[in-house]
Amino acid sequence: MSRHYRIRQSLLLLLVLGNLFTSAEAMERRREQFTKTPGHYIVPMPYSLPGIGEGLLVGGSYNNANDSHTDYIGFVMTGDLQGFGLIAKDVHLLPESLIADFSFQRINKGTVNNYNTRGMNNGENDYTLLDFEDNDYSAVRLTSTHYDRMFELNAGALNGKGTLVRIRDKDGNLIQEAGGTNNNEYTVYTIGVLADWTDDYLDPRSGVRFQMSRWWRDESSSLASDYYQIEQNLTGYFAMGKRSTLVFNFFRADAFVTRQGPTDFAVVEANQGLNCSDPGLTAAQANLCTNVVNNAVANNIYGSVGSLGGWSRLRAYPNDRYKGAHALFWGTEFRWNLTEEFQPFDLWIARDVRTAIQVAFFYERASVADQKGELGNIWRESYGVGGRIVTASGLVFRFDYATGDEGPQMTAIIGYPWESF
Repeated sequence: MSRHYRIRQSLLLLLVLGNLFTSAEAMERRREQFTKTPGHYIVPMPYSLPGIGEGLLVGGSYNNANDSHTDYIGFVMTGDLQGFGLIAKDVHLLPESLIADFSFQRINKGTVNNYNTRGMNNGENDYTLLDFEDNDYSAVRLTSTHYDRMFELNAGALNGKGTLVRIRDKDGNLIQEAGGTNNNEYTVYTIGVLADWTDDYLDPRSGVRFQMSRWWRDESSSLASDYYQIEQNLTGYFAMGKRSTLVFNFFRADAFVTRQGPTDFAVVEANQGLNCSDPGLTAAQANLCTNVVNNAVANNIYGSVGSLGGWSRLRAYPNDRYKGAHALFWGTEFRWNLTEEFQPFDLWIARDVRTAIQVAFFYERASVADQKGELGNIWRESYGVGGRIVTASGLVFRFDYATGDEGPQMTAIIGYPWESF
């Protein structure tokens, strides 16, 4: 790690700890944490997810249904992503102490960018398009919450599978059809802890929040590696006047392989359903096909901690822009509350209570690498502006415009950035 990195890390920790021990109001919630304010939405909403695509999402939600804390959500997507999902969130098995979340998603068609190399040393246009079909994703999580949501333990599991059907170049031209088997089935388990010394669980203005989790992956086949990852997420909130907030975030993730899958190129190539030595491929196409297989080999050697880029961290870059076994992220955001109110609205397609309208200005800096010793050698930056609408039923509607070395990206999604899960 560089000397400048260690200085920045120490300064952030000192700021957060200073805020924790000198801000008495950070120990007091400024409002009720378990509200039953009802809300519903039946709306078409454009989505824009960098690196995944754009389209229309038609969704409906019934928040705090039937005088409870439970939200029921369903959606159908068209455009670059095609599929549907069903979610039951904040199901209180024991009132205000044991909470369950359930979700199921089916993506019939989708495309993701696959960059030619992992890490951060690749160019903006150095990628192929991977077309997937029949992606199923189901998950359940249990959360034990205490002290007005200031301390939580959670555990969960998710299962997913998908079919790689073809690879294309960045312009959309076909390189090769894949074998068409569900060669990406996996199960992931997680346990975690949250310590939340802030003035509000949903929309904190002051205090500090720390999350730590362990994720481990159990492949259904010996053709991929088993590995686990440790994530640490520290966020400090500093009140600026009566309404606004300055936020600092530090995130670190590391993967550790416990059982290595095959690293022989031919074996991994066959598992992907590809044939990069096909004489019908041009030299450029064969090279792009080889890059796809090499990334799968690297994943078997090192594991992965997800990626940087997209809607949460390093928002100026597409989803899955930078992948590796180790990740380091810093971010700061100024959330300027234009209004702070309790304003009900009741339309046929939407009913809720608006509690805040925000404008946010943000800056982010991050690094990923497969070798821990190389983490921090190359950095990428992102900065921009966004708008948010916070509601009493528990939703945060977010719109971000971010830019960096590779130009701008737009994001439209629900939820604040930088949340671990």
